[in-house]
Amino acid sequence: MFTKILIANRGEIACRVIKTAQKLGIKTVAVYSEADKDARHVELADEAVLLGPAPSRESYLVADKIIAAAKQTGAQAIHPGYGFLSENEEFARRVEEEGIAFIGPKHYSIAAMGDKIASKKLANEAKVNTIPGHNEPILAAEEAVKIAQGIGYPVMIKASAGGGGKGLRVAFNDKECFEGFTSCRNEARNSFGDDRVFMEKFVEEPRHIEIQVLGDSQGNVVYLHERECSIQRRHQKVIEEAPSPFISEATRKAMGEQAVALAKAVKYQSAGTVEFVVGKDQSFYFLEMNTRLQVEHPVTECITGVDLVEQMIRVAAGLPLPFKQAEIKREGWAIECRINAEDPFRNFLPSTGRLVKYQPPEAALEQGRETLQGAAYENGEFGGVRVDTGVYEGGEIPMFYDSMIAKLIVHGKDRNDAIAKMREALNGFVIRGISSNIPFQAALLAHPDFVSGNFNTGFIAQHYAGGFRAEDVPHDDPLFLVALGAFIRRKTRERAAGISGQLAGHELQVESDYVAVVNEGAGEYQWHELHVSEFAGQAGRASVQIGANTYRIECRSRLNDIRLTGTVNGQPFVAQAERGAAKNPLAYKLTHNGTAIEVMLLSPRAAALHELMPYKAPPDTSKFLLSPMPGLLVQIAAQPGQIVQAGERLAVIEAMKMENILLATQDVKIAEVLAKTGESLSVDQAILRFE
Repeated sequence: MFTKILIANRGEIACRVIKTAQKLGIKTVAVYSEADKDARHVELADEAVLLGPAPSRESYLVADKIIAAAKQTGAQAIHPGYGFLSENEEFARRVEEEGIAFIGPKHYSIAAMGDKIASKKLANEAKVNTIPGHNEPILAAEEAVKIAQGIGYPVMIKASAGGGGKGLRVAFNDKECFEGFTSCRNEARNSFGDDRVFMEKFVEEPRHIEIQVLGDSQGNVVYLHERECSIQRRHQKVIEEAPSPFISEATRKAMGEQAVALAKAVKYQSAGTVEFVVGKDQSFYFLEMNTRLQVEHPVTECITGVDLVEQMIRVAAGLPLPFKQAEIKREGWAIECRINAEDPFRNFLPSTGRLVKYQPPEAALEQGRETLQGAAYENGEFGGVRVDTGVYEGGEIPMFYDSMIAKLIVHGKDRNDAIAKMREALNGFVIRGISSNIPFQAALLAHPDFVSGNFNTGFIAQHYAGGFRAEDVPHDDPLFLVALGAFIRRKTRERAAGISGQLAGHELQVESDYVAVVNEGAGEYQWHELHVSEFAGQAGRASVQIGANTYRIECRSRLNDIRLTGTVNGQPFVAQAERGAAKNPLAYKLTHNGTAIEVMLLSPRAAALHELMPYKAPPDTSKFLLSPMPGLLVQIAAQPGQIVQAGERLAVIEAMKMENILLATQDVKIAEVLAKTGESLSVDQAILRFE
């Protein structure tokens, strides 16, 4: 076994590998860019080596620097994580040639299966069903359009070295094909250093289901069941679960055996994933093989009890798999939500900056099932929550890399139990300073079609075609949040009234009657009269009456905590509350099940006066093109005096490895260019002024 390994990656996956290495008594070496000098993976590792500047092409993608770091520190093996160089055949080969073990498949397996074009050819030769398409690199946009016309729209344009939604577009007509091909090549070149692009028929209403495989150097290959990955936005996975709520045992077995056959055909060693598109009739077609660890591997670890990173390390050290196919169990249900730094209410634009508050829910799970062995499973206990992350409170989310903050994983006895655990975990996940997609995740988990398992890869596009809005997260009982605000207000006043030293006859009065003023935006408000009463002699409890509704609340959390836990009418809840919402010192912001409200709890007299206050409308910015996110301005496509028609390109901003094209929403004439190409933009910074 190795005594020291280097992790050629960053963020949560670097931290994840370090945890397993520590468990095995293996020392670790981290590598980092200048942007990551204070990153969590650097702190967790035993040693750390600086690679270079922030852009990944000057740091994490430079094989020479990573190999030199391994030699410098005496690391015997390199774990590539996912992304970056993890599926780079040349990197794996060079590592092997240098006498360093590559904790992943052999370079020839990556060449055969990691390249999407080569893997489809191999699958065809092995008589595996594949989706119709053009499996040769396409060299020009005009050629792409002709090929798409021959295949028939819609088509999927895919970068050969792509992954994680990068270098992928779906086109429904010639115009989308032409533009999508160009953007796809640019993203692939920037993210992977490989701009080869191919095309295949886009199967409508598909499910994306993948099989986890493990192989060793002795020729043993097993599959560890499947993962359901159909909940995707722009071809990036949002929620993953294991097992799938859709396929039968017969289909599961057939897919698993086919995945193993493909892996054996290329003498696969290490962890890998064979991806399939599955039709309504449970017919399945090979898509590709990811020759690396997947982002969503924790759900497989939860239901099987297998630490996949540990097995990767063991295999790379020449050890055989410690189990056979028949010994791999499937226990309970696991769900993973990707918590990303993006604003779901602004079309999921990247959100970078400092994590002013970062308080994940309390974790009770680790890799595999070390904490849940034997009797725990016999008693039906299926753990709880696991958080895989590479960030910490006070740290930065940089603009140079992907948007992931953390992976939130839960394990339940069945799917309904797992969904309930995940909703509670999301309620307790505190992130401040940047925006996150937690409200969107909460909405997905509550959607009836998700709960019933009736979905496919078009689920998000179908149900949120117009984007995501606050009204897309309906609360079962929105007055509960008003009641919770009143509870906090009353308890805060009680505490203040109990402070000694108050002038006799002028002590702070504790009110029982309030008017809740809920901000609806644009100067609109909801008004609720309510009454708060105490449970005699019972601290931390109160009853709130709002019309005909009574809320008996018990909460033992500190009043200044953001995360509050307690019960309402005997039912447990986890919610979040803050004073001073939207820079209004009188308002509370309360969040529960993805719903957020801003409410002021006022005396009847103060509420009457507030109703007289005029509304100050925000300034008109319609004459400006504003940057919707922090990012690098890579192109300005319009000049002063130019008339631009609706739908035409105005500018391109690059952030978190994604190219974001800003289009004109109406016909406009450019009056002035206010930013320069190559400039780092802040949110709402003006780029262009219109006449």
